[in-house]
Amino acid sequence: MSESPSDQTPVTLADWRDAYEGAGDPGNLLTALLHRMGWIDAPVYLNLIAPKALDCEIERLRELRRAAPDWQGLWRNLPLWGIPFVAKDNIDVAGLPTTAACPAYEYAPSCDAECVASLRAAGAVCLGKTNMDQFATGLVGARSPYGALCSVWSSEHVSGGSSSGSAVAVASGHVPLALGTDTAGSGRIPAAFNGIVGVKPTPGVVSNHGVVPACASLDCVSVFAQNLPDAGAALRVLTRRNQPANALHRTGATNIRIGFPEVFDERVDTEVAQAFAVLLEALHGSGLQALPRDFADLAEVAAQLYEGPWVAERLEATSVLLDRDPGALDPTVRQILTGAQDYSVAELLDARSKLAKTRRAIDAIWSEFDALIVPSAPYQPTLAEVDQDPIGANAGLGAYCNFVNLLGWCALTIPTGETDAGRPMSATLIGPAGADWSLLNLARLVRPELGAVSAPPDALMRLPVVAVGAHLSGLPLNYQLTELGGVFERAARTVPEYRLYALPGTTPSKPALVRTAPSEGAPIDCEVWSLPASKVGAFLAQIPAPLGLGTIELEDGSAVKGFLGEGYAVLDAEDISSHGGWRAYLASRSA
Repeated sequence: MSESPSDQTPVTLADWRDAYEGAGDPGNLLTALLHRMGWIDAPVYLNLIAPKALDCEIERLRELRRAAPDWQGLWRNLPLWGIPFVAKDNIDVAGLPTTAACPAYEYAPSCDAECVASLRAAGAVCLGKTNMDQFATGLVGARSPYGALCSVWSSEHVSGGSSSGSAVAVASGHVPLALGTDTAGSGRIPAAFNGIVGVKPTPGVVSNHGVVPACASLDCVSVFAQNLPDAGAALRVLTRRNQPANALHRTGATNIRIGFPEVFDERVDTEVAQAFAVLLEALHGSGLQALPRDFADLAEVAAQLYEGPWVAERLEATSVLLDRDPGALDPTVRQILTGAQDYSVAELLDARSKLAKTRRAIDAIWSEFDALIVPSAPYQPTLAEVDQDPIGANAGLGAYCNFVNLLGWCALTIPTGETDAGRPMSATLIGPAGADWSLLNLARLVRPELGAVSAPPDALMRLPVVAVGAHLSGLPLNYQLTELGGVFERAARTVPEYRLYALPGTTPSKPALVRTAPSEGAPIDCEVWSLPASKVGAFLAQIPAPLGLGTIELEDGSAVKGFLGEGYAVLDAEDISSHGGWRAYLASRSA
């Protein structure tokens, strides 16, 4: 991958800040970087920002700098001021086309995706869009009409996909941060094959608004960075409204239990197995408890992603193009999407219902372990192997990735060394929903050289809460949420395992949600709010008996704390489950 030899740029966020504090102006640095990126002959970038548009961005940065009291104040209020980043080409960036690596699909977005807007609001500058496996379908980085990308460590081996260009851009030292997406491992495999950090957040923690869907119910926006502090800085900005909290924030936590595969997947090659064994020895030496676990149940979940009806979700963005102009699609991508047409919506809904039950059973794993650690990929194929067998070479790469989003968990890929042949070795940490910051800090214990990550302030850490009655938006007790800093996140519905009762003699009127057998329940409308973690205790103190806070299972498969009623309280209460929710019941009374 050739580039202009004379242009050198900073690599990490700390390098960029030092360079700015030394030079004082972003103009020369960013202009030189854009020039350097334009020289690259490998298909890393599909579109770069126009020089005139960059001039506008530079002027924006200058105005923000003039308004800041000093450098420290600037970094405090705009932690990514002047930091360049790139975005995978299924993520909208205003002023640049979105193609999802398919020229026939190209459109001009009218605004930034929410994740891009969040980084820009923190002062960052998007310099371009990166190559990818077409429609985010693949883990190899070779399914693009713009050309395949190799790993920066080996010209013979794949870069990993589908976020290939974003990973290569960071690993090459062009930009310190890049956005990708991850459905089955696309934010983890490219990080592994290029020796960098890859963050796959808890589903829903980072907004997918403005992202071309691959499998909408599973997609996550991911982050690539050189080290843990940079990854944490980006995650803090991207999750500003819903910072996850978890007990492992303490970077010096002891007695941490990490589960690893008792028996390797049969596709794990000798090189990977040996490197992982060395890593486990190092974990024991650092005081962490690495304990074996049977991964058979996780493998069964992983198989559902491509052997079940979830593949039908991939038609959401592509069905029209597949019918109108199938030749516009990469042959392998077309083969996968054509097979997706065999599944019905009913099969997909049934699979989601079954998965929700499976998730509840498998989540018991988190009573045994604080985190899991796995080889990021069983092997790294060459470009020639992918050309010879596109489906087969790709198939096994997600062995330790595919189950994570299906189960609603988070993951973090970190480099762990290199092979005798000079290729990167990597491992992936996996945690329960909301453990994003825990994984970043745990990674620091596993690989201290990747840098320490500061946990976000308590005021920014938020926990989700389900409201079903008088605390719903616009109703009498909603102020108890808003006065404590509550933020409305989304409308939702419970699984059909609950009944709703109107409690007699309450002021204001309140319902009670009670769990029952699946065959006896109904789905109930609700709202998910988030509260600052430090305010949850104050909120609990306001909940009168017979109501309390318990775990509520939602239709989307998530489990969230929310209002539940005690069974004795509804013995003489009116069953209003047939209305489907408290608002509908209130409307029926006023009609």
